[in-house]
Parts: sequence; C-alpha cells; structure tokens
Amino acid sequence: MEFGLWERYYKEILDDFGFSREGDENSAKVLDEILSEEGCLTLDDLSQIVGFSDKFIVFGAGPSLKEHIIQLKENYDLKDYVLVSADGATTALIEEKIAPDIVATDLDGNMDDILLANLKGANIAVHAHGDNLEQVVKYTSFFTNVIGTTQAQPVGNIYNFGGFTDGDRAIFLAVALGASEITLAGMDFGDVVTKYSRPNLESDLAEADEFKKKKLEYAERLTQWVIDNEDVNIINLCK
Repeated sequence: MEFGLWERYYKEILDDFGFSREGDENSAKVLDEILSEEGCLTLDDLSQIVGFSDKFIVFGAGPSLKEHIIQLKENYDLKDYVLVSADGATTALIEEKIAPDIVATDLDGNMDDILLANLKGANIAVHAHGDNLEQVVKYTSFFTNVIGTTQAQPVGNIYNFGGFTDGDRAIFLAVALGASEITLAGMDFGDVVTKYSRPNLESDLAEADEFKKKKLEYAERLTQWVIDNEDVNIINLCK
C-alpha cells in the first residue's frame, strides 16, 4: 500500500484512537537513529533472505492459534513456507518448537521468546509508534537482522508497508516481500484475547476490551483491503 493511500486510514486511526502523530514520528526517528548505529536490513535484504518461497504463513495471536499450528504441522511441509509471526504469536510457535522466519512486533509480546526466535534465525520487523518508545530504546539493540517500520511517514531506514496491528502489518509485509499466497493462522478477528497477545492475562482467554475490539476491527478491515486489491491468494484457516 502506497503511503498516500495508507495516510487516509492513518488519519482515521489517529482520530479514532486519539493517538499522537508527533509521538509516532518521534518514536520512528529514534528507531531510525538506533538502526543507523547498529545496522539493519533493507527490504531487498529481507527479500533475498526469504526468497526461497513466495508462499507465506502469517500467525496471529487469536484463540485458534495453537489449533492451527498443530493442523499446519500435521498437514503442511512448513519448510516450503515463509513463516511470519505477529508479536505474541511467537510464543506459541516456540512452544511447538518452530522458529519463524520473521517476527513483526511492536515489542509488547513475550520478549524472551522473541529474542529466542531471533537467536534461532528469525528476522525482526520492529515497529515504532508513540506508545512504545521506551521498549524501542530498551530492546532494539539486542536484536540482529532488524528491519524498522512505522505507521507514520517513513524516515531514513524506517519503512511503512501499511497495516495497523502486528497481525495485519505482517500481512502487508508479506505482500511487500512478493507473496503470491498467504495462509492466515490464528487470525480470528473476534472479541477474545489470548495469553499470547496479552502476556499478563491470568487465564488463557479473556474478552477483549473496547480498545482491543476496535483494533481488531481495523485489522480485519485492512486485511480485506489486501484481499480486494493485491494480487495475492489469502487463505484464512479461521474461515
């Protein structure tokens, strides 16, 4: 999605959630400064790394995630797919002894598992926004093979491929990497959150609050935009 088109959605999101564009831009600037010092991947670099396949599986942190991982392990040869986990979904993959190829994260999942995935070879798409500046500063330098993203205007080393939540942003990244087919696992777009998306939950599942429900509505809407407008076959295991 070109930034001019994305900006229409972005302005709507800013208004709807009361987010600060200045905060987003500042966090992206700080991430760019860190990556300029530490080194980072370009889109071309990442394309070459995952160029072994144009078939992707994107794992969201919805309530169907573990069921879908087991289904995929039993029925798919996962070596034929680029595996992209959305933030907290990484934990479920690690539990099943699977290392994703890419983790799309705004750094609020289980950081131990995301760091472990990175050690196992996962490339990390670190997303900077106005509410995670502290995490960007704290964690980014611990990762290798990092590509930076923002929901605001791209700057320096930082990309904006489109997308709002970790899940739908992972889909837009897969499209940018040339995916011809994207299988969605654990992408329920419902009103239930899991311990994978909310590591501090006392139970495995809980009803989403209104803020989260609204975010999931945008995620579903933006995923539908990909289905309607991009030359990619989307297979949602939830359907």
